[in-house]
Formats: sequence, C-alpha cells, structure tokens
Amino acid sequence: MKKENLINTSLGEIVTDDFRAASLFKEAGLDFCCGGKKSLADACSEKKINPEPVMSKLMDLENSSESRGHNFSEWTPSFLADYIVNTHHKYVLKSLPELLFYTDKIAKVHGDRHAELIKVAELFSQINSELLQHLKNEEEVLFPAVKRVMDKSTEADRALIRSEIERMSGEHEFAGGAMDRINGMTSGYQVPHDACNTYMVTMKLLGEFEDDLHIHVHLENNILYPAALRLAGK
Repeated sequence: MKKENLINTSLGEIVTDDFRAASLFKEAGLDFCCGGKKSLADACSEKKINPEPVMSKLMDLENSSESRGHNFSEWTPSFLADYIVNTHHKYVLKSLPELLFYTDKIAKVHGDRHAELIKVAELFSQINSELLQHLKNEEEVLFPAVKRVMDKSTEADRALIRSEIERMSGEHEFAGGAMDRINGMTSGYQVPHDACNTYMVTMKLLGEFEDDLHIHVHLENNILYPAALRLAGK
C-alpha cells in the first residue's frame, strides 16, 4: 500500500491486510479492534500521536520478508467462526473464572492501599457476565445462522444475522472499553512495590487477556461480521 493512501486507511483494514500490524498498533496505543473503523489519521489525531513514525514502521513491515501469518480475510465465514470458537472462546472461558477469582482476591487484600483494585474487580465481574452470555449467543445463535445461510439462505436467518451483529457489536464496545479502563487504572498493568505474587500474576493475566480480546474482537468486527452481513444482504 502506498504511504499516501495509508493515512486514510482504517486500522481494521490495515491489520486485516497484514496481521503483523496488530503488535505495532498495540505498541502505539491504537485500538484496531473496537476502533478498527477509524482511519489511521483520525486514530492518531485522537491519541495526539504523530502518524509519520507509525506509517514508517508499517511500510517497513510491508517491505519485510517475514511471514504475514494467517490471512484471515481469505477464510470462509464458517471456518473463521470455528477458529474463533476453538481459539478465542476457549481461552476466554478458561481465563474468566481465574481472573474473576484473582481480581476479587487482590481487591480484598490490597484494596485499602490501592483503591483502584476495587473498581477493577467490579469491572471484571461485569466483563465476566457480559462475555459469558455473548459467547453463548454467538455459539448457539449467530454462528449457526451464518453456517445455515452459507448452505441455504432464508430471510429469517438473514434477519437474525443482521439483528444479532448489531447487538453484539455493542457488547464488544463494552468489553473493550472496560478492559481499556482497567488498563488505565492500573497504569498498563504495572505492579507496585508492595505487590504480592498473586497481585503480579493477576496483572500479567489481565494484560494477556486484553491482548487476546483485541485480536478476538478484530477477527469478528473487521472480518467475520462484515462477511456475515454481506451474506445477509446488507
């Protein structure tokens, strides 16, 4: 992609074209999942970031011989849905109970000295409730409808896909926004000098959870959902 076109390309499109850009955007603090529809120019402007160094690094990636990894945009919606379930849903379902326990524990032990941990525990409890229902609806309602439409399209399934994606996109906004708030309250999951081992483990797991959520949401918001909506005639 030419540099002059890059500045007006959305973050989601850039990561879809070259998945290696995800780590670059993470380093720059740019949201490519829930904020994936914003252009690079707008995203940098909102964060008060000079876009030139970011574009230079993106051009370096394009000229690199390193493998770009999976080209998710070439996968069928059905195959991508199965991948999301087997990779990201399984990770979320394994991580939620652990993090629910740990965030509550460190809030009780360290909350008197680090009051932000109380809010972290409250937010993660909300994330837990939202994501459990969200994943269930995807696996039992949306993804099966996408597979049925690929086989034999009906207006009922097309309407179901449109309504479910509209609602689920809002749920992504909540989960992504809540994790962003947790990130901010903990100064990027920093560990204070008086932290115990459980505190350190919790911050590490929260960081890993957010990283996975960004990729998970990107695959759905920027690749799977648009493909499903095209199948649904929208």
